[in-house]
Amino acid sequence: MPDAARKCWTSVRCQWQAEQRQHPSTTGTTIASSSRPPATRTPSPDARLQRRNVLVGILFGCGIIAFVDEVVFHQLLHWHHFYDRSTRAAGLVSDGVFHAFSWFATVASLFLFADLRRRNALLTRRWVGGILVGIGAFQLFDGLVQHKLLDLHEIRYGVDLLPYDLWWNAAGLAALIAGIVVLVRAQPLRRRAGAAGA
Repeated sequence: MPDAARKCWTSVRCQWQAEQRQHPSTTGTTIASSSRPPATRTPSPDARLQRRNVLVGILFGCGIIAFVDEVVFHQLLHWHHFYDRSTRAAGLVSDGVFHAFSWFATVASLFLFADLRRRNALLTRRWVGGILVGIGAFQLFDGLVQHKLLDLHEIRYGVDLLPYDLWWNAAGLAALIAGIVVLVRAQPLRRRAGAAGA
């Protein structure tokens, strides 16, 4: 080999070795690490299933509080009908429609609840939180929108309404806040740990 070619080859080889020392290859590391078993993680529940648990709980909460409202305040105490701005017959018909809604929501939510159980996807705390949110939201909607904005009926007639309105809406607000607290505390453990580390 001519001297010029030998010098050129030596120079290229030395430069390549120097680069290898500065930037070592990671091939060996990759091979070594690939032989280790992958670290096992507990998979967090799917976000879609989490939302579904909450929505099923909300539907059940709306249905059950509407059922309690219908049975206790409409039928047992006779405080009001669902629609009190017409005849008594119209009020009874409106009660029937309202009662049908409450049963439909309750039964439909129980079918959805059974489906969550069948899929082994029930998240009890999120479901319970959804129930409390549904109860509180329905109670507030009834007290503020149906009682005051639309004026469909009052809680009770022939009495000072202020204590009844305050009690009615305070109970709804308390249930709504309790449901939100349960849902916040039921968030995935990995997300809570990341927030704490930050």
